[in-house]
Amino acid sequence: MALAPVHHILPLTTIVRERVLPVKGRVLARLNQRVSPTDVVAEATWFREHVFLDASRILSLSPEAADKLIRCKVNDRLAAGAVIASGRGLMPKIVKTPVEGRVVAAGGGQILIESGESRMELRAGISGNVINIIPDRGVVIQTAGALVQGVWGNGRVDTGVMINLAEKPDAALTANRMDVSMRGSVIVAGQVRDAETLQAAAELPVRGLILASMYPSLLTTARSVRYPIVLTDGFGMMPMNSAAYKLITTNVKREATLNAEAFDRYSGVRPEVIIPLPISSEPVPPVDEETFAAGQTVRLRRPPAVGMIGTIASLRSGLTTFPSGMRAAAADVKLENGEQVLVPLVNLEVVG
Repeated sequence: MALAPVHHILPLTTIVRERVLPVKGRVLARLNQRVSPTDVVAEATWFREHVFLDASRILSLSPEAADKLIRCKVNDRLAAGAVIASGRGLMPKIVKTPVEGRVVAAGGGQILIESGESRMELRAGISGNVINIIPDRGVVIQTAGALVQGVWGNGRVDTGVMINLAEKPDAALTANRMDVSMRGSVIVAGQVRDAETLQAAAELPVRGLILASMYPSLLTTARSVRYPIVLTDGFGMMPMNSAAYKLITTNVKREATLNAEAFDRYSGVRPEVIIPLPISSEPVPPVDEETFAAGQTVRLRRPPAVGMIGTIASLRSGLTTFPSGMRAAAADVKLENGEQVLVPLVNLEVVG
């Protein structure tokens, strides 16, 4: 039987997520600690620039002779213009550091200085418990709640209380629909069609947008704003699929975390909306792969019915020939509007 990718739209599940630094740093969180989205769980310091100084060449001395004249050592912090080596004589040559920084290596008549110190704080991103520590990098956090995966994200992460401006799955969000009462919230809407709307949301500012779709021409603006944007269905004028719309709109006024990571088919990472919920016992974790079977709820991945939800009525045996001449494993799918369509299995993903 054909294996099916799974698109998670789950009202309650166990969610486990890694939060890691891009470089080595220091983990601040403790094992079993309860964290909130804004808690700093790890931090790192790095330098944007390295400056190499060859004192031996500048002073016209051998490396051994230059070493005796170098006035700094590893870990020394130097001001810009500091003299770090000086020759002898009436008009001695000198070596100055051109930047402020820290000495990371000195010897053999040479000095290496790192400059442009930057500090990064890694926040938990979601509410939950720290179930594992990744040394020098970060943590693994577990929570329980609703999970809605999207198809595109702009790479940002934030958390806020959801406000619903999607009276219908295809309701358009416009700048004049937002006001100061929505500041700091996550807005749920159907479509965005102009850059002014995204900019108005940035000026409030909002904590995020959950959208069904937006025009492709808005990609540059969407990537530049500081709040996360998660698209549940794609680009163009697509309405929000019924499963995501029902789950999200029934949880408005709850806090939600938007992790708008870019979709990566190799790692399985997708943009997602996580809505933490109270539990009495640990729910079943999501399954990332299933086998296609009759009765499953599926989402169509390609036009003309892209994004629509349906149910597998039957699986065709062998390979089916389509009007294009392509032969592929296929299923009869009954859409929510009652229409039955024949779809290649490669164009389906199980919703669950």
